[in-house]
Amino acid sequence: MELETVVVKKEDGIATILLNRPERLNAISGELIRDVCEAVDYVGGDNEVRVVVLTGAGRAFCAGGDFRYSDVRSGKVSAREAEDVRGVQQPGGLGYGQGRVLSALHRRVIRGLIELEKPSIAMVNGDAVGGGFEFTLACDIRVASDKARVGVGFTRIGLSPGQGMPWLLPRIVGLGHALEFILLADFWSAQEAYRIGIMNRVVPADKLESETMAMARRLADGPPAALRLSKTQIYFGLGMDLNAGLAFSGASEALTLMTQDHLEGIQAFAQKRKPVYKDR
Repeated sequence: MELETVVVKKEDGIATILLNRPERLNAISGELIRDVCEAVDYVGGDNEVRVVVLTGAGRAFCAGGDFRYSDVRSGKVSAREAEDVRGVQQPGGLGYGQGRVLSALHRRVIRGLIELEKPSIAMVNGDAVGGGFEFTLACDIRVASDKARVGVGFTRIGLSPGQGMPWLLPRIVGLGHALEFILLADFWSAQEAYRIGIMNRVVPADKLESETMAMARRLADGPPAALRLSKTQIYFGLGMDLNAGLAFSGASEALTLMTQDHLEGIQAFAQKRKPVYKDR
């Protein structure tokens, strides 16, 4: 597929969604959020795709909302004119209504990544800030360059997070860390993010792609139905009590017991060979 600000590549069951505004540190413009939304929908509906990798072009993963700070600093525009995403109530601005539409698209991206019926990996090549940091949280696994940083940023500029971060972050790092991170809006190194559980792995910058793709290949070679139901159990389980969770878990296992891939897994293990799963 062809998009203006996002590149989608497919190879051997792995789809890579590349945020492609490196001159703006992949900051979220109206066009970019629409393109990301379309890309997530596309890979979600492609049966050839078994795993999705989300990353950024250049030296940043995503710098968050596209505020034109340099133009404010130089006096070219006012603070009210500086944001390209939500819009403002003024001539030439996107307008409040258009801002609401773009905010809804951002939420659709977050929901789309979480509800993907296939694993997703955020390959965090550089700074992931604000809405860009929310993109990483919505992915199932996060692998970061040792040079990357993460930051919330919202309260620094008088905003409250609006696209699900207060729901996502406490579930990943716990209440105390989430409150500190969101309220103080500090930047944290990849190593600190790993320490508190935001990042699954931190690797040298020159090995980020190879390490991430090795993980993606393992997932792409895995049993699709088992991975789908495992992911669904985990996310749905966040809102279930114990009895509902046990019932859902039992039903999911029963479904996978009836698949050809389960039989292939047993046969391959017995024969000491790599299984070939066909999503059947």
